[in-house]
Amino acid sequence: MMLTRLKAKSERKVAKQICKVVLDHFEKEYSRELGDAWHTVRDILTSPSCWQYAVLLNRFKMPSERHQTGNLKKYYLLNAASLLPVLALELRDGEKVLDLCAGPGGKSIALLQCAYPGYLHCNEYDSLRLRWLRQTLESFIPQPLVNVIKVSELDGREMGDSQPETFDKVLVDAPCSNDRSWLFSSDSQNAACRISQRRNLPLLQLELLRSAIKALRPGGLLVYSTCTLSKAENQDVISEVLNSCSNIMPVDIKEMARTCSQDFTFAPTGQECGLLVIPDKGKAWGPMYVAKLKKSWTT
Repeated sequence: MMLTRLKAKSERKVAKQICKVVLDHFEKEYSRELGDAWHTVRDILTSPSCWQYAVLLNRFKMPSERHQTGNLKKYYLLNAASLLPVLALELRDGEKVLDLCAGPGGKSIALLQCAYPGYLHCNEYDSLRLRWLRQTLESFIPQPLVNVIKVSELDGREMGDSQPETFDKVLVDAPCSNDRSWLFSSDSQNAACRISQRRNLPLLQLELLRSAIKALRPGGLLVYSTCTLSKAENQDVISEVLNSCSNIMPVDIKEMARTCSQDFTFAPTGQECGLLVIPDKGKAWGPMYVAKLKKSWTT
């Protein structure tokens, strides 16, 4: 997998207005959870001209950059921190892999840059994101490899019952409070509704995780990730799983933080199995939370 860094200014994003409803909500919550670090994080999140983007080069590339049937794109633009869940999964050739909440497809594409799975199941329940997922796979993956990929539209909470102990590796990039996009919600009324619904997200995330655990074979690895700073959606969800699932063990992920410390800024999580990337000056990646778990052979 080849990765280059790209710092880009987006006039369209700069032109958007910051949603005060969301910013006020974040101010109260994250100043408490992040302390002094929140001031820097806030300055970067509210200044799109400071945002950085990464270029994930497609090893199956052909000349086209636009979506054209039969042609593959050369690269995928993304937040570099979103590659950390993929790297944490440690995909190996021939493994059976589940991307439980796969749309719009960036992490599925990144997984396929790391290894050749024996089987990759990309699931996405949201119909719009499912359409993006299908187009992304068509735009980046050659036909021979498409044959080992299955795309489904199942409620992720049902996956564990439908395919118990099937997968060697499972990625749960869970629906979450997307801090970057929420800050630029143009409709204040809609933003207020989102904030009200935010309290329900940890339950959904927990149900998705429990389903993923059922779908994971004993001895398999699971990575949970979000693109929010929220402790309730990150550390608290993982703590609940570890406290309630006797067959799940934390996997120490601190070495990844040490390896990537030159490129990313990490905030303390209080968990050996969890990392939280926070935007920082000159390293404007994130937010991204990553937790790594393993299913034991005995219950």
